[in-house]
Amino acid sequence: MTMLTRAAKIVLKSPREIALMREAGRVVCRVLDEVEAVIAPGVTTLELDGIAQRVIEAAGAEALFRGVKNPQARFPFPASICSSVNEEVVHGIPDDRPLQPGDIVSIDVGVRLKGYCGDAARTFAIGTPAPRVRRLLDVTRRSLEIALAEAKPHDQWSRVARLMQKTVEDAGFGVVREFVGHGVGREMHEEPKVPNYVERGGKSQDFQLAPGLTIAIEPMVTAGQPEVEFRDRDRWTVVTKDRSLAAHFEHTVAVTADGIEVLTGGK
Repeated sequence: MTMLTRAAKIVLKSPREIALMREAGRVVCRVLDEVEAVIAPGVTTLELDGIAQRVIEAAGAEALFRGVKNPQARFPFPASICSSVNEEVVHGIPDDRPLQPGDIVSIDVGVRLKGYCGDAARTFAIGTPAPRVRRLLDVTRRSLEIALAEAKPHDQWSRVARLMQKTVEDAGFGVVREFVGHGVGREMHEEPKVPNYVERGGKSQDFQLAPGLTIAIEPMVTAGQPEVEFRDRDRWTVVTKDRSLAAHFEHTVAVTADGIEVLTGGK
């Protein structure tokens, strides 16, 4: 493990560490595949959380989210997954409300296996989505796909983030600013912050895609305005201020000398 010197240190991973993160990523992918196989009208997100926990335990892994403390929240996070429904952007708590046709739900999964982490998310439509809802999901997924295709070793992240932002905003949707991607490795959240946008005239959050860097890229996109807030009842769940729908897709990736490797793709 080496260190790249910055104001905040970025931890570069060795090939051995990346291989361990790939193992954790396979578990994350397995959880999301199992969820995708059963998610339907009438299923509750609490049931999906139970499925996730069983898969994680069977793999000998640890659910990263369960028990996480947030000084703003009223209690530690109580579940193995985040399940964010409709206007909920991220950090939604699983509950016993049956999912309804027309809902969308983002499932975010993080695990630690053999000391290393994987983190990914997908957004699912329940039943047949309306055309604009389908477009929201397609554009958000496309934003992530563009990042995976365009990121290159030794490139600056700002170039990639600008392309992601343009894809979303040209489609008439909003890019969430308050929550962004992040470095990942031994810990769920490491440096650097990985924004899905570029502030006009500034590169304060920019960094180089150095070989050995491992990050979670996760566009969060709103159907309306991009501003968000915490839901007061738990201070965990993040919702759109205008209560428009939101979508979220995420992969953990490694920068190698040859390009970008998706570690949560199941390979």
